Amino acid sequence: MREMGDETGSEFKRICVFCGSNSGNRTVFSDAAVELGRQLFLMVDAMVIPKALVPIEISGETVGEVKVVSNMHERKAVMAGQADAFIALPGGYGTMEEVMEMITWSQLGIHNKPVGLLNVDGYYNSLLELFDNGVREGFIKPASRHIVISSPNATELLAKMELYTPLHQEVVPRQSWEVVNL
Repeated sequence: MREMGDETGSEFKRICVFCGSNSGNRTVFSDAAVELGRQLFLMVDAMVIPKALVPIEISGETVGEVKVVSNMHERKAVMAGQADAFIALPGGYGTMEEVMEMITWSQLGIHNKPVGLLNVDGYYNSLLELFDNGVREGFIKPASRHIVISSPNATELLAKMELYTPLHQEVVPRQSWEVVNL
């Protein structure tokens, strides 16, 4: 989680970034993470991590606040509650699960925050095509497809996310959900 001040001109104060615990097989992925970091350079880091993952994923000095929580469900609720927007870098099952939950929560009306995929070197092309196929086959409403914003570079992705306006219809009123107020 990163926090921004008014110096950036952004409407976002905090952006939750989902990413893997390793950088993948190609430098293009770590380069994209660095580029996104540069775009968010005025933000203060805040990391939310389950206690069980601390010895595995924290191997050196951390920057900013580290909030240790009891489990992954609490982690996602805390991050979702604090963030104004979500970005997924290329990653594995954990990254995809986290971003899919934020997409689902948006579709259900739990939040109305932009969800972005940093589609580095086409990493998310197959997933985006799956979403498009879901629309064609009638499983995803066209307005709900708008929830997911993608771009191959951080600058363009952040610009698109700033323009995001929720178009989907809420399934049930927000107060019906027993979750942390997002």
